This record gives sequence, structure tokens and C-alpha cells, in this order.
Amino acid sequence: MSAAAATSAATRPLVVDALNAGYGDTQVLWDVSMRVEPGEIIALIGSNGAGKSTLLGALSGIVKTWSGSARFGDVTLTGLQPDRIVRAGVLQVPQGRRLFGSLTVEDNLRMGAYLRSDREVDADLEKILAMLPRLRERYDFLAGRLSGGEQQQVAIARALMARPQVLLIDEMSLGLAPVLVDTLIGLLQQIHATGVSILIVEQDVQTALEVSTRAYVLETGRITLSGPSEQLLDDPQVKKAYLGV
Repeated sequence: MSAAAATSAATRPLVVDALNAGYGDTQVLWDVSMRVEPGEIIALIGSNGAGKSTLLGALSGIVKTWSGSARFGDVTLTGLQPDRIVRAGVLQVPQGRRLFGSLTVEDNLRMGAYLRSDREVDADLEKILAMLPRLRERYDFLAGRLSGGEQQQVAIARALMARPQVLLIDEMSLGLAPVLVDTLIGLLQQIHATGVSILIVEQDVQTALEVSTRAYVLETGRITLSGPSEQLLDDPQVKKAYLGV
């Protein structure tokens, strides 16, 4: 990862306290509380429909919070517009990548820096391309013509262009071959090595627990279990529900 990104490594915790949220009259999250300490990789696991993406949406300002709070250091995220949350240093890599398919890889990456006014955007872009040589090869390609693994690299790189302090990654491995997932795990480890905090939502529970330091289990909108990832890998409840053991 770039030296510039390293300077923005998180030094503050992301704290979620008794968060309730949903859509319309339908409640999805119930009193969710969790923490992401500076420099941690945290996994959020659970079945489809458990509310994982809703939680990331609430932290990103996309889903309205009903009650409770989310804070990044001394900045209260709940109630802020998404662009203000990005400025605070919290970035989401959304499920499905949501790239601009008719724009080039370069244009998509530069979109990640749209809130920046400093003069180091080109330097950061060059350093990120050095970290992801496949994207350099595809620099002038339309994003919509890339493979799924390449598109996920673009989505993560686009977030890095905003100099995040916390990355929220939703379903990183969805639809990807294992070899591509391994590449992305290596990328996460590079990002983590700079001190950037990561909260990853992942259907592949084995992968999520192996790459993270701690994890939370979300079931029907409630946190039901948490602890060190290594411990949860050996938990009988987790094995039966999510690992097929």
C-alpha cells in the first residue's frame, strides 16, 4: 500500500452502541454494539438476511439509523451524510462493486479521490497501481469489461484513493474463484499492515475468520456471539451453522 495511505492509518476506534435501523417500518438491526479498534481486521459473519449489509449501510450513512449511535473517535457518524462520513475517514467497498462500467479503470480510481483537494492524488494513484500491477495493465480498459476479480480490485483501490482510516468491505469474495480470493486476501493484509482498520462482511465464513483478528456473529439483526476469530473457528455453534462441521 502507498506511503500516503499509511499516513492516514486509523488511530481511533470505530464504536457502535445499541444501534437500531431498518427500512420503512421494518426493523432490521436490534441494539447492535461492536468495536473496531485501531489497526484491527474484524469479521462480521451471519446468514443471508441477517442484517450485515444493513449495518454497513448504516455506518456509511446510506441506511437511516433509528436509534443508538456509531462513532469514529470523537466524530459521531449517525446522522451524517455519506460524503461527511467519507471525509471522516470511513469508506465502504459495496457489495457488487458498483463501478462505473462505461468509464475506464483510471476514471474509476480517480472517482475515489473526488473529495480530495490536495496535490498528491497522482502520487497516490501511482503507488496503488504499483501495489496492484494487474490494474496498471487494465488502466485504459472499461471497468465493465473486467473480470470479477479485477473489478473487486478496482473497487478496493477506488476506496484507497480517498485515504481511508477504516474500510468497510461488503462480500469481497462473492462469485469469485478461490485463487482470486487469495489475491484479495493478500491485498487486505497489505492494507492492514499500514494500520488501516478493516471491517469485512463475508459469506465465506472460513475465509473471514482466517483473515480477521476478531469477529462478531449477527443473527436476525442481533449480535449473538463475538470473540477472537481463532476461538470462533473452534466454536461448535459456528461450526454447525456456518462451516458445515
